[in-house]
Amino acid sequence: MFKKFSSEDVSSQNQVKASVQRKIRQSIVDEYPGLEPVMEDLLPKKAPLIVAKCQNHLNLVLVNNVPLFFNVRDGPYMPTLRLLHQYPDIMKKLQVDRGAIKFVLAGANIMCPGLTSPGGALDEEVGAETPVAIMAEGKQHALAIGFTKMSAKDIKTINKGIGVDNMHYLNDGLWKMERLD
Repeated sequence: MFKKFSSEDVSSQNQVKASVQRKIRQSIVDEYPGLEPVMEDLLPKKAPLIVAKCQNHLNLVLVNNVPLFFNVRDGPYMPTLRLLHQYPDIMKKLQVDRGAIKFVLAGANIMCPGLTSPGGALDEEVGAETPVAIMAEGKQHALAIGFTKMSAKDIKTINKGIGVDNMHYLNDGLWKMERLD
């Protein structure tokens, strides 16, 4: 999704009203309860919250020109990888084996066998259509953020095809864009 993303892909930036800001904060807290104690630091009430609209129905949530969250159409807000590395326990995690790492870092979707092989790990509670952090076997930080296509139980039983859509990965356009100026 962010493979060739740059600041030219941003079509408009709007500072949002307080009511919209509250709605965004609430939906983020509902999705990631672990962020509630640090929400005031991440999205301060007094700081202007900017929503940047991009191509492909993509929205970026910016504070001080730093992208913190993104969402597609009206889907759930997902943190950027930089934010996920600061707060690693806010998302459910799936782990891919060593063989899948280079493909995930090239932007490929995560296939079921990469999650079910000996190096992979599944959180049984993950349902379909859920944002997840993609961890790598033997690595500490997440290498991608994805959106599950099927539940973890289905990934295990079917073990074929795409299990997780890769939304944002290390060294893609959003990762390289530390600030939006």
